[in-house]
Amino acid sequence: MDGRATPHTCRKGCFDVSGPLCDLVVLDLSRALAGPHAAMMLGDMGARVIKVENPDGGDDTRGWGPPFVGAEDARESTYFLSCNRNKESIVLDLKTEEGRRTLARLIRHSDVLVENFRTGVLDRLGFPMEELTRLNPRLVVLSITGFGHDGPQGGRPGYDQIAQGEAGLMSLTGPGPDDPTRIGVPIGDLLAGMYGAYGVVAALHERERTGLGRVVRTSLLAAIVGVHAFQGTNYTVAGQVGRAQGNLHPSLQPYGSYRCRDAIIQVAVGSEKLWAKFAPMVGLAVDDARFAVNADRVVNRAELADAINAAFAERAVDELLPELAAAGIPAGEVRTIDRVYEWDQTKSQGLLLDVMHSTLGPITLPGPPIRLDGVAGDAADGGRRRHEAPPTLGQHTDSVQAWLDAEDARALHAARRA
Repeated sequence: MDGRATPHTCRKGCFDVSGPLCDLVVLDLSRALAGPHAAMMLGDMGARVIKVENPDGGDDTRGWGPPFVGAEDARESTYFLSCNRNKESIVLDLKTEEGRRTLARLIRHSDVLVENFRTGVLDRLGFPMEELTRLNPRLVVLSITGFGHDGPQGGRPGYDQIAQGEAGLMSLTGPGPDDPTRIGVPIGDLLAGMYGAYGVVAALHERERTGLGRVVRTSLLAAIVGVHAFQGTNYTVAGQVGRAQGNLHPSLQPYGSYRCRDAIIQVAVGSEKLWAKFAPMVGLAVDDARFAVNADRVVNRAELADAINAAFAERAVDELLPELAAAGIPAGEVRTIDRVYEWDQTKSQGLLLDVMHSTLGPITLPGPPIRLDGVAGDAADGGRRRHEAPPTLGQHTDSVQAWLDAEDARALHAARRA
């Protein structure tokens, strides 16, 4: 025996019976990014995720591109591929009686339901919260909205860039206060998905005590406000309104991006001890009155940045980084995406997954960011021994229907014995 957990038979019919959530079924009714990201996180931890898609094109992101890959008659959006690994796809027309009956069966046999419909859509489909609870009192429901399900603007549709602006993030990002800039990824969607998955796991833990599910709610607005960090308390406590300042930190210096001969590097001098080591490296006296302590350096950050840029201007990144590392100064270069995925350190952390797609063949995906040591499977797998490629539209409709038939028969048999 090697000390690993023994794989078990899982009635949920999941791809892989490893991972801490492998005994759970997640019903993913969401589309676009926030909900699908939350469901994918649960799938990465072993849950069986059944994605319900409409027959007219499926998830919106299947059409988001370019880039698209694959044959013209079976092309796949790389956007869709980014947030739907470890899922099965079933096609249901929820406007029909048959589709709603199948959805009711799925709800009965699921542990978690993820949805990001506009407020009221589930009710109009015939599945208000009271009906969900009647069908399955143990169901944990994750509901993600743009700006909250209630309040003066409850139910307002939410798209990431709009939420980034409304929630203040763009005002803090960019080269200066007159150039608000969105983050380069849909960070509001991603954060809402992460907070949502976190809330689901908490509700599942509570269910172990109570035997009952509950509704977990978050929104793009809530998720972005939730990461305001010191910018939030700067206002709520000190009354100061943060504004975009480019790549120079507003409260700590030197901390930011600087140009060397062949690249842009970033340096983080987080203490006076580090400043004493760093100052001579850029030709400055440690006790220079302009930069003597951090508060002085923050006030004079533009002048300090000029001095650092001048000192680095003729130096190559491959020369600078080893010297900074030897002095204990945290630093790094600004990499393009291709160089991140080609980096040995990225590969060493299990952040690349090789999977077999049903139409594309072997593809490589970004992998889950969590590693669970000391559990069954490779620690780099994030809890699962095997990951699955994102599904084609309706790929698992027949197998999921067969599983539902088996589950219904099992439940009927159990009821008769009782």
